[in-house]
Amino acid sequence: MFFHIDPSNGQPIYAQVVQQVKFAIAEQTLRPGQLLPSVRQLSHQLACNPNTIARAFQELQAEELIETLRGRGVAVTTTAPAACRKQRRSFIAESIRDVLADAMRAGMDADEIQKVVDTQLRQLAGKIPPAGLPPD
Repeated sequence: MFFHIDPSNGQPIYAQVVQQVKFAIAEQTLRPGQLLPSVRQLSHQLACNPNTIARAFQELQAEELIETLRGRGVAVTTTAPAACRKQRRSFIAESIRDVLADAMRAGMDADEIQKVVDTQLRQLAGKIPPAGLPPD
């Protein structure tokens, strides 16, 4: 499992870890029952304080997306995929709304925006693998 943090993006490191775990669950890179790296392993991999990773794990546990399995580690819960897909859709909808607002502020009308969206969708068609599948 590979995570990446960007200390300069303005979002706290623990929040970046939370978001990446949620996205990995949503796209089925992490599956129910699968163990996450330990706090120590992940803090070493990301070169950050173990308390930062512990905070991220606490937030994920509070949302019931991961659970501690005594003697084994931290694993994805069975209910996590549906919850993470719902959150990811919401995040994507907000992102699309922001882009549409930018386009409207730039003077584009609904027809122009629709043409751009249609063009981009045609260009992406067949190039993005479904969730859980590796790219070609």
